[in-house]
Amino acid sequence: MQEKKFKHVASILAFLLTLAGGSVGAQSQDYIVPRTPDGQPDLQGLWTNDTITPMERPASLQGRAFLSEDEIAAMEQNLAESRTRADDNIEVTVGGNVGGYNQVWLDSGDTVLSTGQTSLIVDPPNGRAPLRESAAAVRDYYFAHVEDDYIYNTVWDRCLTRGVPGSMLPAGYNNAYRFIQTPDTFTIVHEMIHDVRVIHLNKDDHIDDKVKLYMGDSVAKWEGDTLVVETANYNDRGMIASSSAGARLKGVPVTEDLHVVERFTRVSDNTVMWSATITDPEIYTQPFTISMPLTRDDEYVMYEYACHEGNYAIPNILNAGRAREQQAQL
Repeated sequence: MQEKKFKHVASILAFLLTLAGGSVGAQSQDYIVPRTPDGQPDLQGLWTNDTITPMERPASLQGRAFLSEDEIAAMEQNLAESRTRADDNIEVTVGGNVGGYNQVWLDSGDTVLSTGQTSLIVDPPNGRAPLRESAAAVRDYYFAHVEDDYIYNTVWDRCLTRGVPGSMLPAGYNNAYRFIQTPDTFTIVHEMIHDVRVIHLNKDDHIDDKVKLYMGDSVAKWEGDTLVVETANYNDRGMIASSSAGARLKGVPVTEDLHVVERFTRVSDNTVMWSATITDPEIYTQPFTISMPLTRDDEYVMYEYACHEGNYAIPNILNAGRAREQQAQL
């Protein structure tokens, strides 16, 4: 059992290392990828990616691509203890922060990724997004003006979408994705915001470049046993990351030149390696790559994510801004 587990983890690490080096990577030599009736690699199933692994590598781990087993155990124990303390010390004061959900309502994961990688970003080697200062300034301006206009709030807060690749990034809850295949389509049903991506396998070109979309337009093909999805035709109204799990990248804008290449490779019965290489020259000084394993969970239940129907956050935020303006005039 331990030998099988070691081989599985080793194959994932090999994938990450080859990915960082620029190649697609390969599954374990011992693993035979199952096939659909029409002969495609079978990626179907319900997959999850809740994790405490951060988007970018912390300063304390610079130069470290992977954690040791002892570091993983300590990190997971420290997080469990801090969450318990946070729930035990919830206190609401009049006029103060009303707080948020306690842990029973969240599902952000309690373990690092099975790879032991120190960040979701695997390239560049420092595990950090090559963000331009000008893009960071736009992000900061938006956050400083969330009470002024709805357009300064994230597209997730506005219940629109998390975009691509944002819809594949871990968040505080609803980290499930159902993959469905037909001979000419690959469909992803996202639990968060119940987005559905229908990716056509029989398209050679993108739609007219005059058409711009929040989630872009995707063209997919098989390279061996890896599904490669290329997405372009974005509008400039979305964000790479909209969840706080995106840390420094939360709220960073995108431009119409955004280009994303995703790769889906099944490396075991219970693991699909997913990666996304992001190019947006006005926002980043160079392309960068996010990668993580998706874990199969047939027992997981996806419920409808109803957002607009009960989302009073945006009007309340704007009302708070108008109240502050009136108070300032007194």
